[in-house]
Amino acid sequence: MLPASFVFGQSVPTLSPREAYEATQAKRILLIDIRGTQEWADTGLPQGAVALDFDAPAFEVRIAALRLDHPGKRIVLIDRTGAQAVAVAQKLGGRGWRDLAGVRGGMLGPGGWLAEKLPVSAYP
Repeated sequence: MLPASFVFGQSVPTLSPREAYEATQAKRILLIDIRGTQEWADTGLPQGAVALDFDAPAFEVRIAALRLDHPGKRIVLIDRTGAQAVAVAQKLGGRGWRDLAGVRGGMLGPGGWLAEKLPVSAYP
């Protein structure tokens, strides 16, 4: 498999799940889970994450509102395995967004949030 930066032509920084967890707890980043409601119900949300379904209407408007509510914080996206989070960050980066990152391994991928046994919150 090709790295996301090769496929999409632009590199997006990534954090390990533990780095994302620690930064979220320290309120240094805004962690946004971009999976859907069924996935949230199945696994829960990463502790401290905001749920924002990428496929929901007005996703970009809603994430822009979150950015306004959390000025100066890096937005870090998490998904199922890490690939979609990086792709979304690259898409937003192409539209001028800055200070975005993804979580390596996502929730369910190798080395991901659940594999690292990091805490989750029930949804809803």
